[in-house]
Amino acid sequence: MGEGLGVYKEYVAGMMAGLATVAVGHPFDTVKVKLQKHNTDVQGLRYKNGLHCASRILQTEGVKGLYRGATSSFLGMAFESSLMFGIYSQAKLFLRGTLPDDGPRPEIIVPSAMFGGAIISFVLCPTELVKCRMQIQGTDSFVPNIRRYNSPLDCAVQTVKNEGVTGIFRGGSATLLRECVGNAVFFTVYEHLRYHIRLKLENSKLKDGYLVDMGIGVFTGGLGGMACWSAVLPFDVAKTIIQTSPDKPTETNPLKVLRSIHKRAGLKGCYAGLGPTIVRAFPANAAAIVAWEFSMKMLGIKRD
Repeated sequence: MGEGLGVYKEYVAGMMAGLATVAVGHPFDTVKVKLQKHNTDVQGLRYKNGLHCASRILQTEGVKGLYRGATSSFLGMAFESSLMFGIYSQAKLFLRGTLPDDGPRPEIIVPSAMFGGAIISFVLCPTELVKCRMQIQGTDSFVPNIRRYNSPLDCAVQTVKNEGVTGIFRGGSATLLRECVGNAVFFTVYEHLRYHIRLKLENSKLKDGYLVDMGIGVFTGGLGGMACWSAVLPFDVAKTIIQTSPDKPTETNPLKVLRSIHKRAGLKGCYAGLGPTIVRAFPANAAAIVAWEFSMKMLGIKRD
C-alpha cells in the first residue's frame, strides 16, 4: 500500500510542476505562438521581434492579452505534467531494475522520457489546439482579424462541430514528435547536470538545504528547458501552423509543413518565436523542476 501511495504522490508532484510552468511561462508562450502564426505566412513578417509583439499585445489588449488561452493551458499542463513526471519516474524505475545506482544512464533516461512524451502527446494535443487558437485572437491591427471564440470551451465545441472529433486532434503528429524528442533532451540534460553538481557538492557544507536545492533546480531545469526547445522548436512551429489552420485541405504532415515554411521564410521561419521561446524556457522549466522537487520532498518521496 505504501508503494502505491508513493506512485500517487509522484503524479501529484508532477501536477504542481505543470501549474508552475504555466504561471511563469504562458505570457512568453503567447508571444511565441503569435510570431509562429503571423511571421511565417505568405504576407511576410508582421512583428519585428518578440519584444515588438509583446508590446503590441500590451498596447491593444493589456496584460490579459498575454494570458489569453491560459485556462486550457492550466488544465492541460496540470494533467500533462502529472502524467509526464509520474510516467517518467515509474518507467525509469522499471528499466533500471536491479542495476546499481551509479549515475544517470542514457539508455534508461531516453526511452523513459520518450515513452512519457508519447503518452502525454495525446492529452496535450487537444488542449494546445484550443490554447493556440485562443492566443492568435486579438485586436491588433497588425494582423488579420481571426475568427473569434468566446472562451476555450466555445473554441473546443466549434472545432468539433466544424471539423469533427478528429479536428480536435489536429497537429497530433507534430505534437508527438515534439514531446518525444523534447522530453528525451530535457531529462538527459537535467539528470546529468543534477548528478554532476550533486557529486561536486558531496563533501561540501552546501550539500543540503532548501536554498541549495532550489539553486540546483533552477540551474538544471532552466538549462534543460533551453536545450529541449532549441532542439524541437521547428516541430513546434509546424504544430502551431497546423493547429491554427482549420481548413480541412490544409497540410497536416509536419515535415511537409516545415519544408513549405523553409521555402517561404528560410531557416529563420522554421525557428519563428525563438527569442521568446528561449527566454521562456529557462524560468518556466526552472519553476517546473523546483516545484517538482520541492513537492516530492514535502510528500516524502526520496530522489535517486
